Amino acid sequence: MKKNSSLAWNLDAIPWNSIDFELMRQRDDLFYLITAASFVEIAAELYADNLATYFCDDQEIVDWLQTSWKKEEVRHGQTLRKYVETVWPEFNWETAYADFYNEYSKKCVISPYGSSQALEMVARCVVETGTATFYEALAALTSEPVLQGITLNIRAEEINHYKNFYYFFNKLVSDHPVSRLRILLTIMSRLIEARNDDSECALWHVYCHDNANVSEPNKAEFKKIYGLLAKTIKGHYPVAVAIKMLIKPLRLPTEVKNLIQLN
Repeated sequence: MKKNSSLAWNLDAIPWNSIDFELMRQRDDLFYLITAASFVEIAAELYADNLATYFCDDQEIVDWLQTSWKKEEVRHGQTLRKYVETVWPEFNWETAYADFYNEYSKKCVISPYGSSQALEMVARCVVETGTATFYEALAALTSEPVLQGITLNIRAEEINHYKNFYYFFNKLVSDHPVSRLRILLTIMSRLIEARNDDSECALWHVYCHDNANVSEPNKAEFKKIYGLLAKTIKGHYPVAVAIKMLIKPLRLPTEVKNLIQLN
């Protein structure tokens, strides 16, 4: 099993007073992205508990989910929350999060999980690919050093989470083999689901509680904002890294992997 991240960082270790407030107060895009990410990360506590129930027959997986993954995800969220509340104190984070969680918790159930435990680990690898590359893009989006440090630390831990999920996938598939086609279909299915994922729900609740809005929240305006944010992230998205991580569970021959990554 891969080792847990050795990064030693927490809320107290971050130089909050060194934040470039003037720079960040002008970045509405980063306000939305950071705040939404803080919602999803903290809510991972519920997701981790549900996953632990799904994998209850494997104590190694349960222990890692509860003692490492859940705690690190929540710490990510708490750190991002602190950043938001430090830079944009007028935003009522707690109220916005409560509304998000009320909606999110109803969707976060066991039933959508993979048709086999091995395939669920493939789906987890897809999700961790998305989070790791998101934080890499976020770090590239800003020149604010404190935020860069936070996002790069989170990215490193998300990559470590990916490695652990991949380790568990190999462990499970060795006992209960699944075809490469089923793995590919799981990857594709999870990528399609990601278009309507938790981040859109989180961004909606940030938008609804954004004091800068002069009118009542409406879906048409939100869709425009969502589209602009997606375009912004896409411009800094590490595509090559994402492809390499996504195809790894397929365990393709080296020459095939090289061909895919070149194209």
